[in-house]
Amino acid sequence: MIVEHLTVGPLGCTCTILGDEATGEGIVIDGGDDVDLIAERLVAHGLKPTALVHTHAHIDHIGALGELRDRCGGAGLLHPADLPLYQTLALQAQFLGLAVAPPIVSIDGDLRDGDTLRAGALRLEVIHTPGHTPGSTSFALDTGEETLLFTGDTLFRQSVGRIDLGGTTMEELVGSIRTKLFAFADDAVVVPGHGPATTIGHERRTNPYAAIGKDRS
Repeated sequence: MIVEHLTVGPLGCTCTILGDEATGEGIVIDGGDDVDLIAERLVAHGLKPTALVHTHAHIDHIGALGELRDRCGGAGLLHPADLPLYQTLALQAQFLGLAVAPPIVSIDGDLRDGDTLRAGALRLEVIHTPGHTPGSTSFALDTGEETLLFTGDTLFRQSVGRIDLGGTTMEELVGSIRTKLFAFADDAVVVPGHGPATTIGHERRTNPYAAIGKDRS
């Protein structure tokens, strides 16, 4: 199994290439920028994407969908609750001071909680984890040696994503972490959308946001 993490774009978004060596099929998570780099690495691994999936619709995570799909193929997938946010790419680009906004292109299909995405023998579980945005989605992969959780901007190492950009609440975000992500074992590896990796056990013990609301009746 191929697992390669890339840091793309000016905001340092984590893009992950997953692939099955036997079939040459792959999945790209959060290919939001630096299409040349992503395409180069796919070719180096001999992979053809079956899906281009996105944890949410902020520009750094999805801005390159159109160009990446044209170059490499694969179905562009997003949770439908983030479709309205995706339509604001021009405003997002303006907010970040970008001279040119990426085009808004068609989405090929929906990500739904409980779905399983396939690429050869690879199985990627879809987990709806709203809070950073309404459609924020995490992905779980059992490599046979460990469980990898791709959490986008829902869960970071000892922190969480912002809740003031997508019409959500901190309670919703923390609820997703507690009920969906903390359901995994302590040794599950968390690959966030920005910054260093961590584990569920480390976040369960040390993340200050995990305790929000616990004392409420």
